[in-house]
Amino acid sequence: MIKIGGLTYQQLREKFRIKSPWDMIIIFILNILITIPIFIIAHHNLITLDWANHVDRVLLFILILVTIQLILRAMRRITLISVILYLLFLLFGTLSGRYNFQTVFEDYRSMMYTMNDDPYPQDIIITKLLPFPNKSTILNAVEYQNPRVRAFAIKAVNKHFKNVKKYYDYFTIIQSFAVFKEINSRWNYVSDPKGHDYIAKATESVQYLSGDCDDHSVFMAACIKSIGGTMRLIHTKGHIYPELLIGSKKDLEHINYAIKKELFPMESKNKSINYHIDERGNIWLNLDYTAKYPGGPFMNEEILGALTLD
Repeated sequence: MIKIGGLTYQQLREKFRIKSPWDMIIIFILNILITIPIFIIAHHNLITLDWANHVDRVLLFILILVTIQLILRAMRRITLISVILYLLFLLFGTLSGRYNFQTVFEDYRSMMYTMNDDPYPQDIIITKLLPFPNKSTILNAVEYQNPRVRAFAIKAVNKHFKNVKKYYDYFTIIQSFAVFKEINSRWNYVSDPKGHDYIAKATESVQYLSGDCDDHSVFMAACIKSIGGTMRLIHTKGHIYPELLIGSKKDLEHINYAIKKELFPMESKNKSINYHIDERGNIWLNLDYTAKYPGGPFMNEEILGALTLD
């Protein structure tokens, strides 16, 4: 009888085979869900060989698929226990009206859609994994495609900074500042119900221009995103606020001049411009409701989580 490493063929089968067809199905489905985002990251970061019919990418996908499958099978018991616990967690979330199966599906679909168009898809996963309170609710509340939200933003653009033509390269940023000016000059802070974290959708805030920091952040992000700006929300201790993507340090020099000399000269006089630089060197400008000008003072500079709204 042929032996490999002291084991017979039958013993090897018993050692490595999956004991239930359901185990095989669960692990394979999990493998597919893991392989797709990893393949997207690899596709964006590895050199394309330009083989006929994209054979190089097909082989890359197969390689990742097989590798993940072997890992999951080697960790079969831990994998299955983790899946069962996660399904129980989602079942509890569904029954309690919190994070549920539908939310997971929407988050995964959104992540896949965003990763396909992003030059740094790994950053999307990092953003998704960062702790951010009420992430799912906030994403649903940023209704940037709603006509009423876009109409509000367009009115703000037509009201403020229409004659700043020399900043053509920063057209969208200047218009975003117009939205900032309109919202922050009219926003009325109203607390949430006691003991509850209420998050208003953008279509609700457009009617009343009132709410707390997360309501303001959602509305600001929705309006600016509706006219082409890139926004992210920052979670810090007891507070959430919006930031606008400016670009590089060279871009910041132009924007700094525009804010100080033409757009917000009185509000920003003798004051500094506050911003964050991410891991890619991109500059994000503070647009908090407490700020009288873009780049106003931070309430708290510590970042506990960041939610980029691509």
